[in-house]
Amino acid sequence: MYDGYRCPVLRRLLTPRWLGALLLAAVVAVVCYQLGWWQYHRHEAKVARNQAIDAHYSADPVPVADVLTGTTLPRSQDWTRVQVEGSYVAGPVFVRGRPLQNAVGYEVLWVLRPADGGADVLVDRGWVPQAASGAEELPTVPPAPDGPVTVVGWARPGEAAHSAIAENGSLGSVSPTQVAEVTGAQPLDGYVLLQSETVPDGSQPPRPEPLGEPDRGLGPHLAYAYQWWFATVVGFVLVGFGVRREVRLSDPERYPPKPRKTRIWDEEDE
Repeated sequence: MYDGYRCPVLRRLLTPRWLGALLLAAVVAVVCYQLGWWQYHRHEAKVARNQAIDAHYSADPVPVADVLTGTTLPRSQDWTRVQVEGSYVAGPVFVRGRPLQNAVGYEVLWVLRPADGGADVLVDRGWVPQAASGAEELPTVPPAPDGPVTVVGWARPGEAAHSAIAENGSLGSVSPTQVAEVTGAQPLDGYVLLQSETVPDGSQPPRPEPLGEPDRGLGPHLAYAYQWWFATVVGFVLVGFGVRREVRLSDPERYPPKPRKTRIWDEEDE
């Protein structure tokens, strides 16, 4: 009858040293399993984000007041296509250090006052390159149209003020709070990324360069998830190889070492 304890590999595995290694491998496996699910959930979140963007980006615009309500824009409402009629009352305000097509420049903000008497709305009219003389000098930009204008764009959440207002009045982020400090207006939290603006005669005035479409990349999260799940067994495999090696080294009569192959350069050294 087979006695498992007499099996040299099992007997070696049941020693305190290798039981500890086995326990450590189990802990590592659990951690890798959880990290795999964490990466997979990040992948799912990006898939859901892309689905929301695709649903909102080209949809018929809705009134901006239905989306920007004065509270933080919900993630589910991000990139909702909106429309508002009104007049620009403050701007431009420059947001420095913004990249576009491998160049660094400014995003240009204006405050729009809706014709229906609603709260002011911050509008990002686009991007301009940094002046050749450096970041201290603000570039020249196409002016916002005077009088009534119809703005169509996408609702975006406002950004935190992560740096101070520069001496030239530029900001480090699209922060409605800092725009209010610079202009004296009180725009809602969040802003509208301009797609188009139309004046009463039907024309579209000059504007800064439009920003690119939203990033729909999924990133490496799914590949990372598979890598973490594959790593769950690595610890057990290493324990198995380690135990097997110790058993073979401890009983050279039963497990004689393999004869060493003679290589050409070894013969030349003799």
